[in-house]
Amino acid sequence: MSALLWMKGGEAQILSIAVDKISLSSTQPAPPGARVEGEVSSVRLRIKVHACKKQPDGRFLIEGRPLDLSRADLDRIDPH
Repeated sequence: MSALLWMKGGEAQILSIAVDKISLSSTQPAPPGARVEGEVSSVRLRIKVHACKKQPDGRFLIEGRPLDLSRADLDRIDPH
C-alpha cells in the first residue's frame, strides 16, 4: 500500500482503503471525531477518524472514513 504524508507532520501506511472505510498505521495519533488531512499519490486525502489505538511498536492504528473520495482518486491511491 501507499505511504501517506500528514499535513501536520508524520506519515502513515495505508493498510486498507475503500470509498467508505480506511485503516492506517500512523506515526501520529488522531482522536476519534477528528478530521485529519494528508497526501498520497498526488491525492489530497481527508479522513474522519472513528478510532485510534496505540500499537506495541509505538505506531497508531487509525480507522475512519475518507471524506470526498472519488472513485478515480481511489484508483490512483489503490490501483488493485
